[in-house]
Amino acid sequence: MTTAAGTPGPGPSDASAHPDAAALRAEADAVLRGLAGDSARLREDQWRAVHALVAERRRVLVVQRTGWGKSAVYFVATALLRARGAGPTVIVSPLLALMRNQIDSAARAGIRARTINSANMDDWDAVQAEVADGNVDVLLVSPERLNNPDFRDTVLPKLAATCGLLVVDEAHCVSDWGHDFRPDYRRLRTLLGDLPYGVPVLATTATANARVTADVAEQLGTGADNTDAMVLRGSLDRESLTLGVLRLPDAAHRLAWLDTHLNELPGSGIIYTLTVAAAEEVTAYLRARGHTVAAYSGKTEDAERQAAEADLLANRVKALVATSALGMGFDKGDLGFVIHLGAPQSPIAYYQQIGRAGRAVERADVLLLPGREDEAIWRYFASLGFPPEDQVHRTLNVLAEAGRPLSTAALEPRVDLRRNRLELMLKVLDVDGAARRVKGGWIATGQPWRYDAGRYDRVAQARAQEQQAMRDYVATKGCRLEFLRRQLDDEQAGPCGRCDACAGPRYDDRVDPAALEAARAELGRPGVDLKPRLMWPTGMSEAGVELKGRIPAGEQAGTGRALGRLSDIGWGNRLRPLLAPDAADGPVPDDVFAAVVQVLATWGWERRPGGVVTLASRTHGTLVDSLGARLSQVGRLPLLGRIEYAPGAVPAPARSNSAQRLRALSGAFTVPPELAEAVRGLGAPVLLVDDRADTGWTITVAARLLRQAGAQEVLPFVLAVEA
Repeated sequence: MTTAAGTPGPGPSDASAHPDAAALRAEADAVLRGLAGDSARLREDQWRAVHALVAERRRVLVVQRTGWGKSAVYFVATALLRARGAGPTVIVSPLLALMRNQIDSAARAGIRARTINSANMDDWDAVQAEVADGNVDVLLVSPERLNNPDFRDTVLPKLAATCGLLVVDEAHCVSDWGHDFRPDYRRLRTLLGDLPYGVPVLATTATANARVTADVAEQLGTGADNTDAMVLRGSLDRESLTLGVLRLPDAAHRLAWLDTHLNELPGSGIIYTLTVAAAEEVTAYLRARGHTVAAYSGKTEDAERQAAEADLLANRVKALVATSALGMGFDKGDLGFVIHLGAPQSPIAYYQQIGRAGRAVERADVLLLPGREDEAIWRYFASLGFPPEDQVHRTLNVLAEAGRPLSTAALEPRVDLRRNRLELMLKVLDVDGAARRVKGGWIATGQPWRYDAGRYDRVAQARAQEQQAMRDYVATKGCRLEFLRRQLDDEQAGPCGRCDACAGPRYDDRVDPAALEAARAELGRPGVDLKPRLMWPTGMSEAGVELKGRIPAGEQAGTGRALGRLSDIGWGNRLRPLLAPDAADGPVPDDVFAAVVQVLATWGWERRPGGVVTLASRTHGTLVDSLGARLSQVGRLPLLGRIEYAPGAVPAPARSNSAQRLRALSGAFTVPPELAEAVRGLGAPVLLVDDRADTGWTITVAARLLRQAGAQEVLPFVLAVEA
């Protein structure tokens, strides 16, 4: 079904009534056959979009399910526009894997495509020269490029002046109501404003509910004030997908289920995890159990990503174990399954990810295996939202007073925000005109800016509603695909007849006992390296702390150990409740201590510690002291004492950036005289014990104090690291 935007002007045009429509359609179908095969023919809404772009030079927003053929619309339109003398198409595309797929698709139709993104910086000059010479039909640009100063000021104006078609792929990223809002996309306002009259614009997405559709349409200039706008919104049914939810007792059972059933799943597919740590854990376990899988996350090197993509496309691996880094960025029509090990925090994001499967096969299996760690991970991601008003104005004041551009690293000692939140905020301020990215960093523009608290609160409420909807999806007794389609305001949603609610479960919860034993052993294996900090944060003098450059070797901590990561699905599930801010303080539990002893027994240190030192803790003092005392007893090591808080020390903020954390910790601790005397006379390394390591600066500061007091070496041990 095709619907018009709520505008007083015309809705979708009757493309067949336009003069020369038949000839244009024949030409369009000929291009499509080069893309998709000899029998391919444009669907009616594909044709309407192509006709509107080529014959009428309109702006079109297409909201259609994954696999519907949105990329065919812009490639066909590109070929037709280029044949009529138009400039190159510029596609703003969010992920590198998607760009690679699109370049390959374009080549099949004789369309010359190039890309400018963070992975091919060495090629930028050559690509730009090809564009200038007219040798490029399609230029794919990552959204971050839109706000790179050189690109924005030098390349972007030329592209706007010569562009024949602008395509905004995954357009829901434009909206902060969308599940994957990206501030860089908001820069499209500038690009749209600079386009010459009559340059058509196509925006595409598979995951926009009514609210996001309206917001995107307005921002892209396709709203109610533009009577030339066209919105094409179709059914979001996915006839090939068979959805199900499988609740299993714990993480070990989920891993064992994967091991037991992976080879039964059709074809090859994707196993999604919520964190990088989980992706690495699951990959290691499945490989050890003989499965051919590869990890794929935001931390995977680009060459490894490309190799993993190629292996999946060629069916050389059974699955990629991936984070959302792969969520919008992979095109494999015969993908046979998508498994989620943990629930995404939005049913719309979930629909986006499962949409990768079953695009060119009759059946694809989709299973969600929720975990008890899911909500803790949701809370963490929620903490990364837009900062409070006082922090935003503080940042603008710092920029205004600096009188020169400041990098994000230079801002950190002056603003109490972590790097990722600071960068997100600056990008929003840039789009809003209050700040501007220039060579060397950021400047304040001096333009008035108002903190829209109401909007940010409503976005936060929308996120909370999405999380509740995801809980409801897991618990629903009704059709699962209908549930997801209703979340996307699909008016045609109805029972699918295929999911576990409609037709019964396709898979049971049986696990092989040997697989379960292996999974428990894998997840129960304790021990994570704790790398020392080697450099002080930049700009500490601005925070009143005279520390800079490399930390002297004689003041560094050694490589330490942690029992586990808070973000993993093994020890993370045991440690999160133990170390939660509101958790009751108490002695170290026996099962946790037994695992600690395992870690220390397998440490393999060059010089064994000669004594134990604990760190004072305001939240888990009894836990840390009991851990130190028991380690002293079991290891037959003297308990040398405790590093104490200095008089008047103020607690360091929990989620501050490195510079602010170090500023708060500088002078916060003291080594009592008797402890200093003990470490001086030890003649062996000190085992420094604490509850957790977040940024790593508490351990770094404490180790420096012990080294300055005469400790020969400091080996940190903590129960948990954050990531």
